[in-house]
Amino acid sequence: MPNVEGFITRKSMLYKTGVEYGDYTINFVQGCAHGCKYPCYAFSMKKRFGQVKSYEEWLKPYLVSNTLELLDKEIPRLKDKIKSVQLCFTTDPFMYGYPQIEKMSMDAIKKLNKNGIKCCVLTKGVLPEELAKCSKKNEYGITLISLDEGYRERIEPGAAPYAERLAALRRLHNLGCWTWVSIEPYPTPNLKEQDLGELLEAVGFVDKIIFGRTNYSKEVTSGYPEHRQFYNERTADVKRFCKEHKIKCHIKEKTITKE
Repeated sequence: MPNVEGFITRKSMLYKTGVEYGDYTINFVQGCAHGCKYPCYAFSMKKRFGQVKSYEEWLKPYLVSNTLELLDKEIPRLKDKIKSVQLCFTTDPFMYGYPQIEKMSMDAIKKLNKNGIKCCVLTKGVLPEELAKCSKKNEYGITLISLDEGYRERIEPGAAPYAERLAALRRLHNLGCWTWVSIEPYPTPNLKEQDLGELLEAVGFVDKIIFGRTNYSKEVTSGYPEHRQFYNERTADVKRFCKEHKIKCHIKEKTITKE
């Protein structure tokens, strides 16, 4: 298994997010080896502010070595304000094939839980079964936008195979954990022709589904003129499925468009 490219330090770790379904977050890795080819907001922002210079550099993750020390300093000051901590918004806490990153994630989750703070995890990697031993208030999720492994190899080349991440999520569900799936960025048919119903059935055991469109892509806005109608219809499909299966549902902002 690969090691991280190196180590960096930071001056702070916990911060308030501006994301619609987030509270506080920690980002203890710079870069992401998953190398997603759809427009990645995290990569674009890091490049914009000069923290990384290229896609190739982004693929080489650096671990923040003083993560746990920063948490020890910041948790006492902030814990009364925190409802939950998201892992992570600008990287992946269980980056596929990186045990150093997985260990840091587990240590951070345990430290936050010990202080009564709930954690919410989202990954394109494999969720370890050990998470079932952490707080039952935690929420564990995966990103899953297709079931076609050929598409995954093309669009998320360094991420875990879909079947692996889905099986890991189901294991945690079977162990009594609260689980969710993010179906975002869902592709328009010109990017990938597929049956959303089949994907929804595969994740029908989860407690919550988040659905969102592909953003920042000319292949969608210009390459598929019917994208507004498409996302409106798929949103209705998701809402209907969630209602029938008694699953919580969250539709990302701007996924639904009024004609």
